[in-house]
Amino acid sequence: MSIQKPKIGLLPLYLKLYDDILPEVRSEFSPFLDLIISEFRNKNVEVVTSDICTVAKEFENAVHLFEKIEVACIVTVHLAYSPSLESINALSKTKLPLLVLDSTPDACFDTMSKLMRNHGIHGVQDMCNMLKRHGKAFFIEAGHIETSDVIDHMVCHINGAQIAKKMKQTRVGRIGEAFSGMGDFMVEVSIAEQKIGIKTLSFQPEQIVDYLPCDNDNEVIAEMQNDTSKFDISRVDPIAHLLSVRTGIAIRRWIEKENLSAFSVNFQYITKAEKLPVMPFLEISKAMSRGIGYAGEGDVLTASLVGSLASVLGNVSFTEMFCPDWKNNVIFLSHMGEINLDLTEDRPVLIEKEWDFTDAQAPVYPSACFKKGEAVFVNLAPGANDTFTLIISPVKMVKEPNPKNMGDGIRGWMKPKMAIREFLKAYSEAGGTHHGAIVYGQVIDELKSFGEIMEWKVFEL
Repeated sequence: MSIQKPKIGLLPLYLKLYDDILPEVRSEFSPFLDLIISEFRNKNVEVVTSDICTVAKEFENAVHLFEKIEVACIVTVHLAYSPSLESINALSKTKLPLLVLDSTPDACFDTMSKLMRNHGIHGVQDMCNMLKRHGKAFFIEAGHIETSDVIDHMVCHINGAQIAKKMKQTRVGRIGEAFSGMGDFMVEVSIAEQKIGIKTLSFQPEQIVDYLPCDNDNEVIAEMQNDTSKFDISRVDPIAHLLSVRTGIAIRRWIEKENLSAFSVNFQYITKAEKLPVMPFLEISKAMSRGIGYAGEGDVLTASLVGSLASVLGNVSFTEMFCPDWKNNVIFLSHMGEINLDLTEDRPVLIEKEWDFTDAQAPVYPSACFKKGEAVFVNLAPGANDTFTLIISPVKMVKEPNPKNMGDGIRGWMKPKMAIREFLKAYSEAGGTHHGAIVYGQVIDELKSFGEIMEWKVFEL
């Protein structure tokens, strides 16, 4: 999958007095700015730089530029002292997240000749005090660019800001209504849009039927041939495979036509009367590997979360905690028939799933186990008065303990940092829902920043 680079607005702060009395000094900061830009670009961050700003109008113009080009966040860097009253109005009023890079050109201050180049930190202190007094949230990281990991810490916040940007721009499609009686993930469409920015497009299955290709469509033939390299297809009936591929292509065309970043399907609406041939488990799995968000049962909130995380972090899958293994202190993860195909331990096997839920035909799905590795379990839990809590828990995905006993299906074993009896207790006390996401990698800091930028409660387990 392709991950879109986050774009930041780099805002250099300076003092007009120095331009008035020492105009030649400004140019001496060019190598420092070039270094900062290079370090961010080396971390896969796109950088747009404003002119060096000294007075209020310049700051207003710079912030307006960043808002217009829709950067993920503004990163400030003090080249020297800069009086806060020049910048505070522009910075406190913008809705863009604010990151403060507290650094200087030189790693060592051992001579007064370096003073002009390295005294920006008290400008940072002036500005941050005023940001606090104006109620403007910000992140700050301090350290020398070349001798510390300050840029790595900044990039964590930048990625969190990019996830938040994507979350607020989500277009999620829902096929069928939400599963009747499932209350935990339910949020009114109007509330999701008002509080988060999620735009929900509701469709009935018959509205997708127009996208169905014919059996001998070139795209269908190419897709089936491609599946032979991606999957073990030795156990699947070719007719059932064909039906799932045709349905999957219809779903894909619909996603592309509607410019969706996430979707959800309620399997109860896949019936003969609704005319969408089968539940599209195969395409759901393929879509998640392309970075499209998904959640089952009409859950647009978790689908939006999965899509937003995937757009920046990659390696994300919808999942559910199904069964506890108290003895071995692990939790079994599964769902009906979908998994991000990039996250499987071995080559998935295509299986024809027994289907007694509706009168639709039996779908094909990839039987596979989540791979081993460091990960984070993530849940977005609605709370009282239209609030939200982002629950994040660093975990290990561990080796399948008894493969011969587990048969076919979507499988995974998650080991939290604490005993599962404590984990499950705390998870439900925090209001965690039964739908979630598994994100591979050590990305806890990115997720914390994301939750804070969204102004949610962040609960780490």
